[in-house]
Amino acid sequence: MSEQQLSSRRALVTGGAGGIGAACARVLAERGAQVVIADRDETAARQLAHEIGGQAWGVDLDDTAELEDVRLEADILVNNAGLQEISPIEDFEPDAFRRIQRIMVEAPFLLIRAALPHMYARGWGRVVNISSVHGLVASPYKSAYISAKHALEGLSKVTALEGAAHGVTSVCVNPGYVRTPLVERQITDQARAHGITEEEVTEKVLLAQQGIKRLVEPAEVASMVGWLTGPDASMATGSSYVLDGGWLAR
Repeated sequence: MSEQQLSSRRALVTGGAGGIGAACARVLAERGAQVVIADRDETAARQLAHEIGGQAWGVDLDDTAELEDVRLEADILVNNAGLQEISPIEDFEPDAFRRIQRIMVEAPFLLIRAALPHMYARGWGRVVNISSVHGLVASPYKSAYISAKHALEGLSKVTALEGAAHGVTSVCVNPGYVRTPLVERQITDQARAHGITEEEVTEKVLLAQQGIKRLVEPAEVASMVGWLTGPDASMATGSSYVLDGGWLAR
């Protein structure tokens, strides 16, 4: 059992019903936080909330107009929800591009905006944005996702600067390819785009730049989030924490 370092804290994790989000929710709950799992799949969110003694919030982050008047009593905000579309720019559907920006940039902005007054009032807060190596570098065929992750990096840094005087930190966590359903779908899409097998995508595309030739596990990302929300991370702000198996060392 992890030390109960967050026993007085309330956390919100978006996209929390599966993958990285679910792993983060479990770690935060193990550390004593009361966790709200926000996900459009309310049934899955309720199941996990029941498992960890938390709460569920069925919400579609694509409907950003509904988030404009939300106020959050969250001490910890983990902006994790995301999606991916693979396509050359000239074929990229504009509606798909806009949807990715809404869910991965506009919704995090609105949730940070909704949470900061509570954090400021308490003199303590942690904003953790699940970014990606692709928040720092680019790859072909992912214009919407990479644009969104780069924007999230900037939003995180501004939040860090504005929150510093109020005891609020803001960081990004930047994994390489994580073993999640999102990545599994990417492998299929990349195989189609490149005209190669899924095995070749994993070896020659996804892991080509990494020194360590395996996918990141969701629990590894969650462990970093656990540290960044804990008492030893009060000076960790405005930065990006990379878990990429050596990708950016090249």
